[in-house]
Amino acid sequence: QAQLVESGGGLVQAGGSLRLSCTGSGRTFDYLAMGWFRQASGQERTFVAGVTWSGDGIKIADSVIGRFTISRDTYKNTVYLQMDNLKPEDTAVYYCIAGSSLAAVTGSQATYWGQGTQVTVSS
Repeated sequence: QAQLVESGGGLVQAGGSLRLSCTGSGRTFDYLAMGWFRQASGQERTFVAGVTWSGDGIKIADSVIGRFTISRDTYKNTVYLQMDNLKPEDTAVYYCIAGSSLAAVTGSQATYWGQGTQVTVSS
């Protein structure tokens, strides 16, 4: 059974950095786009970042552009989210996703979702 497992969340002060990782298992994630959504308490899930299988296509949400970077290691079935200059408004559960295309990933039509990892940014 295919699954995505996130790691790297935690508590950090504003201005700090965290690196989230997400590894897929149970099937190959070749040719699938991967990315991240987040959901703050009481709010809907929103797109954060996505990357194509080859890495030549990347999309970043306007709210985090310039602070967050997405990358992936196809040999390890792993996608990373480097988060710098974190702000309290970045506090949320971050979900790893995988789908058939970058458009599917950015449009919340991903095939696979992880369980989520909590990121808390204190002021």
